Amino acid sequence: MLTKTTLITLPDLPYQLDALEPVISSETLELHHGRHHKTYVENSNRLIEGTDLEGQELLSVIEKSAGDPAQSVLFNNAAQVFNHTFYFKSMKPGGGGEPTGEIADRLAEEFGSYEEFAEAFISAATTQFGSGWVWLVLHGEKLEILKTSNADTPIIHGNRPLLTVDVWEHAYYLDYQNRRPEYLKLWVEKLIDWDFVNSNLG
Repeated sequence: MLTKTTLITLPDLPYQLDALEPVISSETLELHHGRHHKTYVENSNRLIEGTDLEGQELLSVIEKSAGDPAQSVLFNNAAQVFNHTFYFKSMKPGGGGEPTGEIADRLAEEFGSYEEFAEAFISAATTQFGSGWVWLVLHGEKLEILKTSNADTPIIHGNRPLLTVDVWEHAYYLDYQNRRPEYLKLWVEKLIDWDFVNSNLG
């Protein structure tokens, strides 16, 4: 049984289950958030219960379990809670396409144009071998596209995440089967929440 000090919770989605259709179906979103994400939350709470990590914030649990082979199962689950929460916030209905605000200027300055960024981001996500994530991060003051495998997350490598796309198969397989590039192209064109990205630059 979880105690009253439990702090790792499943955030509500910032939109309805059918809000991202037709790019991501309500069935995929229900499975992804309501089962996969929920399971990572439940596993994390079960693994910290009764330990000195119980009651600590999620980021603290991730940082303290990272790199410790004895805590690898906890790290994998806790990091996946963070990664999934960030992914769901990276999308919005009617999103995608060319950004506005500070991120528009930064992408043009550092990648040449939005189109060149989008091409590089989709290429990185397409070629990520196996399960994992592709991120737009701030490394120091420089924007970078970063791949992480499995549950790895940029927050333990000194990077500030701005945007992420999930390329684990459960993120897209019901809708696209093995057509990962199609999922990624539509994701970039139709779903990115650039307001969220801009808020992460601050």
